[in-house]
Amino acid sequence: MASRMLWASRAACHLRISLFRRGFASVIEHFKYADSHEWADVDGTYAKIGITDHAQDHLGDVVYVELPEVGATVTKGKNFGAVESVKATSDVYAPVSGDIVEVNTKLSDSPGLINASPYKDGWIIKVQISDSTELKSLMDSEQYTNFCEEEDAKH
Repeated sequence: MASRMLWASRAACHLRISLFRRGFASVIEHFKYADSHEWADVDGTYAKIGITDHAQDHLGDVVYVELPEVGATVTKGKNFGAVESVKATSDVYAPVSGDIVEVNTKLSDSPGLINASPYKDGWIIKVQISDSTELKSLMDSEQYTNFCEEEDAKH
């Protein structure tokens, strides 16, 4: 197991992929994170949004995702959908405000993509950001890692 982790670490370094590990869960270095466990992958004035590896790990096997409509407006801190797992149903909150320009319809048939690939194939919505200053209130990967460690220590 240790040799696989060392190989993965070397491969990530070679490919210039930064992946912070925290127990089972991981975070992506250039993403932004909300304290409600959503991530935002910002590209110019757009952001793909999903739930973090930490969140999907705590939820367990995802069996259903409630998706919003393209064209709807999301507001930072307000819920826009829900993720149902074998353990519980959890609201999903917008880390930034904006108009939804795309929805990951693959989640309707394959909600487990959130478990298998929370940062790539398991994204939920893509928004055109309406207020880029909201990004300043989100955590970077190191802050989010520390936040999760502190949160887990309380439980």
